[in-house]
Amino acid sequence: MTVAGSDPSGGAGLQADLKTFHAHGVFGTSAVTLLTVQNTRGVTAVELVDEDLVVAQMRAVLDDLEPAAIKTGALGSAGMVRRVAEVLRDHRARHPGVRIVVDPVLVSKHGHALADDATAEALRRFLLPWADATTPNAHELSRLAEREFAPTDEATMVAVARELQVFGPAVVAKSPATGIDGRSVDLLVTADDVRRFEAPTLDTTSRHGSGCAFAAAITARLAFGDALPDAVRRAKAWVHAAIEQAPRIGHGTGPLRLDVPVPSE
Repeated sequence: MTVAGSDPSGGAGLQADLKTFHAHGVFGTSAVTLLTVQNTRGVTAVELVDEDLVVAQMRAVLDDLEPAAIKTGALGSAGMVRRVAEVLRDHRARHPGVRIVVDPVLVSKHGHALADDATAEALRRFLLPWADATTPNAHELSRLAEREFAPTDEATMVAVARELQVFGPAVVAKSPATGIDGRSVDLLVTADDVRRFEAPTLDTTSRHGSGCAFAAAITARLAFGDALPDAVRRAKAWVHAAIEQAPRIGHGTGPLRLDVPVPSE
């Protein structure tokens, strides 16, 4: 299940999540948290869905289909974060095996702010403690940990991720688009371990929705029962292929090809 915003251009948000779930062979469900007006060129408007309606969507799915894994994306406000966290807390009390991945969407690929500081604080206090993993990019990691840092310094990335990890989840700190020393490096930071996943940096503008797809792919793999390091590794390989084989549509930051085969290992 994805609890996220809508992208009418189909490259990011819940549309990308559902395509990713389908590509990985899991049945996708969704609750819509906010509506955007956007395409590959940028975001021009955002409107939040009523919190009660979001909660009703979630409960309708959770009480009937009982998803094995849940991903949250753009939530848009501190109030929305708290309400979503309450539903997930109650659901986990009844279904302790459910896996939860938080993609802390705070800004779009085009630089459009999708959340304020109060929302970031609510994510830390109310939602991250219920998550198995969170997948911040460098900007989101900085805001959530309340610390500026150079994202090209791996040691500092690990240190900042550890500061965020104390709120509960494993932290998948994502490489900046430009990479680190010519490589795309993602770091899985837990309380007692750091794992490094890397791939060649791709020279492309087709990255719209890559963060959504990455978190959704991790969620899908967790639904199948993969251990978190295996889920991250397979999700990264799949997203790399999806970027490499992007359809080259639109006139801005283009979407990924989200029907590429999932690597078997």
